[in-house]
Amino acid sequence: MKKILMYRWKAYNYLDIRETFIEMGYEIREVSQELLNYDVDQAFADKLVEIIKADSFDFFFTVNYFPLISNVCQDMGLPYVCWSCDNPLISMYHMSVFNDVNRIFLFDLTNVEEFSGMGVEHVYHLPLAVNTKRVDYLLTQADDLSQYKNDISFVGSLYEKNSYDKMEYQLPDYLRGYFEATMEAQKDLQGINIIDRMLTPEILMELENYFKLEKSEDSLSDLNLIFSVTTLGFKIAQKQRRSILIDLSKHYDVSIYTNSDTRDLLRVNYKGGVDYWTQMPKVFNQSKINLNMTIPNIKSGVPLRAFDVLGAGGFLLTNFQAELPMYFENEKHMVWYYSMEDLRQKVAYYMTHDDERKRIAQAGHELVAREFSYERQIQKMLEMI
Repeated sequence: MKKILMYRWKAYNYLDIRETFIEMGYEIREVSQELLNYDVDQAFADKLVEIIKADSFDFFFTVNYFPLISNVCQDMGLPYVCWSCDNPLISMYHMSVFNDVNRIFLFDLTNVEEFSGMGVEHVYHLPLAVNTKRVDYLLTQADDLSQYKNDISFVGSLYEKNSYDKMEYQLPDYLRGYFEATMEAQKDLQGINIIDRMLTPEILMELENYFKLEKSEDSLSDLNLIFSVTTLGFKIAQKQRRSILIDLSKHYDVSIYTNSDTRDLLRVNYKGGVDYWTQMPKVFNQSKINLNMTIPNIKSGVPLRAFDVLGAGGFLLTNFQAELPMYFENEKHMVWYYSMEDLRQKVAYYMTHDDERKRIAQAGHELVAREFSYERQIQKMLEMI
C-alpha cells in the first residue's frame, strides 16, 4: 500500500489535494500541530521523527514549504514534496532549500527561475488546480442561489492591516515620499513588478535605520525581500483593491465579500465573509462579473482565486499576469485587463453582453475541468518526482 505523511494546516486547497491522493490509491497519515516557528520547533521535530521511524512512507507532503519538515526529512532520508499556493514563500529563503530530499513545486515561474538560479536543484513549475467535480455537485445541490446574485463582486482581503501603515510615520519625509511614489506607480501596472528595482542599495541602506529585520541564522532572506513582500506588497494590494472598487462603484452595483473593514467604501455593498467550501463557489457562479486583483507579490503566476472562479462556472475579469497566455485565451476563457481605463471599458462591455459573457464563463469552466483538475496536476507532480 502506498502511503503519504501529510502536514495539515489551514491551506484552502489541502482537502482537495488529500482526497485526490486517496483516489489515486494512497493511504494518508495526517499530522497537525501549530508550528511555533517555521524552522525551529524541537518538540514538533521530535514528534515527526517518531512517526517516520514507526512506519513506512513514500514521501512527506505539505502545501507550501516548511524548513523544519525539510530538515527532518533530510535527516531521516524521506523524500519531501511540497506544492505552493502562496508566493513568494518567505520560508523558502532558507538553507534547507538545498536539501537533496526536496521536491518543490511552485506555481509562479519567475520564482522557479529565481531558485534555479540560486542552485536549488529540485524545484519545478506546477500551476494550481480546481476540483470542478466537487464544486459542480455543490451548485447542483443548492436550494436557493438567489442570495448570491451580484452584478460585480470581489471576494478577498483589503489588507487594511499591513506593516507599512504601522511604520510609515517613523520614516523621514523623503523616504516616505519615495515609497509612496513607488507604490502609486506599481498600483497602475499590471503584470509588471517594479518594486525590486526601486529598492536600490542606497534606499535599503537608509531603510535599515527604520526597519528591524528578524530572522534565524539559517535564513537566506534579506531586507529587500522582506520589505518588498510583507510591507510594500500588501500596502500596494490595499491601494489597488480600494481604488478599483471605489472607481467601479461610482457607476455599477459592486459587492464585496470580505472580513476587512469596509466602512469607508460608501457605495460598495458589504456582504460579509464567505466560507471557501460552501459559499464562495455560489458567489462566483451567480455574479455577472467576478473581479480578481492579484497581489503584486505574485510576479507571473496565476493565483488560486482565478481557478476557483472558473471552476465555479463564473465569468472572470482579472488583471494581466505574464503566465495567463500560457494556459488561457483572452476573451475566450476569461478576460484580462491592462490598466484602469481598460478595466472600465471591459466592465461596461460585458455588463451589456450577457450571451458573450456566459459563453466565456462556460469555456473557462470546461478548460479548467479538462486541463487543471487536481488529478491531472498531481499526476504531473508524481511523474516528475
